[in-house]
Amino acid sequence: MKVRRVYLVAGELSGDILGAGLMRALKARHPNVEFRGIGGPGMIAEGIDSRFPLETLSVMGLVEVVKHLPELIRVRRTLRRDALDWRPDIMVGIDAPDFNLGLERQLREAGITTAHYVSPTVWAWRQGRVKGIAKSVDAMLTFLPFEAAFYRQHRVPVAFVGHPLADELPLVNDRAAARVALGLPDDVPLLAVLPGSRANEIRFLGATFLDAAERLCRARPGLRVVIPAATPERYRELTALLATRPALDGCVTLLDGQAREAMVASDAVLLTSGTAALEAMLCHRPMLVAYRMAPATHWLVRHLVKTEWISLPNLIARETLVPELIQDAATPAAIAERLGAMLDDADGRAALEARFAGMHAGLQRDASRRACDAIEALVARRPLPESVSPAAALEATPEEAGR
Repeated sequence: MKVRRVYLVAGELSGDILGAGLMRALKARHPNVEFRGIGGPGMIAEGIDSRFPLETLSVMGLVEVVKHLPELIRVRRTLRRDALDWRPDIMVGIDAPDFNLGLERQLREAGITTAHYVSPTVWAWRQGRVKGIAKSVDAMLTFLPFEAAFYRQHRVPVAFVGHPLADELPLVNDRAAARVALGLPDDVPLLAVLPGSRANEIRFLGATFLDAAERLCRARPGLRVVIPAATPERYRELTALLATRPALDGCVTLLDGQAREAMVASDAVLLTSGTAALEAMLCHRPMLVAYRMAPATHWLVRHLVKTEWISLPNLIARETLVPELIQDAATPAAIAERLGAMLDDADGRAALEARFAGMHAGLQRDASRRACDAIEALVARRPLPESVSPAAALEATPEEAGR
């Protein structure tokens, strides 16, 4: 059965990138397929008829959502009418769950097949949302194997498609070449420090990370530290912090971006939680995750979050591969002690790098192609393609990953 019409709704630039990849995969198999909905520059270049600008759904924070709620309701109502008039074979919401799951539920109730691409963090908090998700989608397309296991447990049809970032990053990386590219020596221990991309992360962790780096540089005179600044604003903030620590002169190199190169070049990584931890895992580098937040936020998170870990490598492995120092435990002394032990343990680092390479292979599954497989199955009313088990995905070889 051919896929003729696909309604896609992306909520931000990352969703536009995913949508463009999915559109390319669908067009390769169905050259006459048509696309409509909301997309950004990548999806527009692939041929979507975007009914609203991508920025329409890019609302962050409770206050901003409340402020724009009437407009978001109007947009969702308009998209619902537009989709019902156009009668697509399937509607796929890409991320933006607060907006898309409601639209998906309305369209599914009206008889249109729906799927959601990128799982919300329902497995971590507010797990009761899964009941609403089950009513909204004919299938959830997940990046990570533990997400797929969660949906299977709750009897929600799911396809584990792999992670696009794992597809993007090579299974073999070159530490020496990365050091040459950054102008760093090849014969010294190197620590990459990623203090976060948000202002609050620099506020809560910037000084702590630099204090830990200072302790390590004093204890290890040959150590070099690279700090990739995520944005120009973070670069200015980190420059100001470094100016108050002259002891770090000659030890620390502040980079304008280049986080991936810094991680590949390093022997170990210090970072906050989030996508950076996943990227460090996909660069096959040992790491320490440290995180602090406002006390009230931490209290709330402790009572709402249901997971044992906060970092994606540990969540994927379902065991503590990466040390996590949270809130009061994230002191300069504790961070320096853990990282010092990591830098001294060459055999342990090599073993962890090999483990991360296996996990990388398990996630490197050509996500766009597998998402396309799932959409074809849903449109044809066939069972979803059999997906590798979560346990097997963690230790896949490159050959198994490509099957």
